[in-house]
Amino acid sequence: MSDSSAVPNDSGPSPSPKIDTSVPQSARIWNYWLGGKDNYPVDRAAGDQVLEVYPEMANAARAARHFIARAVRYLAGEVGIRQFLDVGTGLPTVDNTHEIAQRAAPESKIVYVDNDPLVLAHARALLTSSPEGVTVYVDADLHDPATILREASQTLDLSRPTALMLMGILGHIDYEEALSIVPRLLDGLPSGSYLGTYDFIDTSQGVKEAERLYEESGTLPYRPRPIEQIAGFFEGLELVTPGVVEVTQWRPDPSPFTHTRVDVAGGVGRKP
Repeated sequence: MSDSSAVPNDSGPSPSPKIDTSVPQSARIWNYWLGGKDNYPVDRAAGDQVLEVYPEMANAARAARHFIARAVRYLAGEVGIRQFLDVGTGLPTVDNTHEIAQRAAPESKIVYVDNDPLVLAHARALLTSSPEGVTVYVDADLHDPATILREASQTLDLSRPTALMLMGILGHIDYEEALSIVPRLLDGLPSGSYLGTYDFIDTSQGVKEAERLYEESGTLPYRPRPIEQIAGFFEGLELVTPGVVEVTQWRPDPSPFTHTRVDVAGGVGRKP
């Protein structure tokens, strides 16, 4: 994973007529915190505002990426999952889901889902695959599970176990609606499938202040939640040990964040 610092970039993508560069956008802000270059001055300004009140954000973002890597390695390596449905994938960075999965099992199939114009513009960076596997991109909205499942079924065999990845995306949705969307997606997947998710938890004043500034910037609002609510997404599933915990504590391996406390919690669960 990239450990580069979230510092202002002098370079960046050339604006597209379809992309509004006057308003900050969540995927681009996140890309900035991860040290990427796929962002614009308005995104960096919004990101810097958050860092002023919550300087831990850059570490939290990178710790979350490490969690995704460990979860995918567990699913592809230890469990033997060969199909991944990654919804709300955001902008490509380092060690995306398909790269990690196909490193463990080259025949893995990955379907990415997003509906952001800039993410779509960078889809070809995601549309790389091992010769044995498949990586495709679907333009769809998390609010429409039926379309996601229908489009994913063009690539994935949804009668076989599939890993549903909802990483850092459910905080953009009202909790009650998110509680209905997750099971609707899982209903389209068979027994032996998995859910992997994480989101920020509202355990510190810094997170709450960052939430306020993030919303005031004009980007899509994001709501940190109590860890109990994140655990609620796994109702009816068999949680993988150690359950829903701070992401640095989920099956940790040596990394810069192994002993770092972050306001991000997540877990992995199996559909019985």
